Amino acid sequence: MNPLAVEAVGLMAPGLAGWPASQAVLAGQQPYIAEPMPATIATLLPANERRRVTATVRLALQVAQEAMAQIDLDAGTIRTVFASSGGDSEVLDKICVALTQPDRPVSPTHFHQSVHNTPAGYWAIAMGCMQPSLSLSAYDGSFAAGLREAAALAWADQARVLLVVYDQPLPFPLAERRKIVAPFAVALLLNPTAMVNRLALLRLGPSATNEPADRLDDPDLERLRAGNPAARGLPLLCAIARRLRGRAVLAVDENTTLSVEATP
Repeated sequence: MNPLAVEAVGLMAPGLAGWPASQAVLAGQQPYIAEPMPATIATLLPANERRRVTATVRLALQVAQEAMAQIDLDAGTIRTVFASSGGDSEVLDKICVALTQPDRPVSPTHFHQSVHNTPAGYWAIAMGCMQPSLSLSAYDGSFAAGLREAAALAWADQARVLLVVYDQPLPFPLAERRKIVAPFAVALLLNPTAMVNRLALLRLGPSATNEPADRLDDPDLERLRAGNPAARGLPLLCAIARRLRGRAVLAVDENTTLSVEATP
């Protein structure tokens, strides 16, 4: 299995406000308390753009910005993979409501924000980035799918890739059909070079047949992991935070899992 170095991590969720503040919790050194999440402010965008973007875009950009702030690199030179199980449900809900009204008054802003790659587009514009970018969805397996795609891109191009995975709770009435318990977003800056100065070295491969995805011992963290597709990567984040050799098994779909070995 080819190695993949993790150079930086961005993280945002209730009780996990940024990677530095979250490591002790993820390593099991402090209890997890689902405190209210700080407001996400897309400071890299001009003021007019910040007022227009949705909570989903701000959440994705927050963790991407945090990860890139940890390393001295021009974000405009970095390839990106953005992954979300359902995209921007806030915009979807507003468009659906508008379509039920007389004359169907869909906002042009909402219309252009409805595409799945909206966060990637805002990131590229803000960073002046013209590198390859992919936005994908794989339902509950979106974290594992995003990680595999980012790894493939990094290895194929022998270049760094920023992986950003995010999901928000859906508004009513969509929430009645698909429940996401809390916001969650994570960004991993991945390097195909097995560098010494790294947070972890990952090796990806298929897991054993019928091997289940990892669960977390902490019941509240497990509720977050199980209740948000982006948070399905928490077992891997815990392995990175512990700074010990470990292995995380992540769900790809109902019948397939991904094995990720992590070396500090």
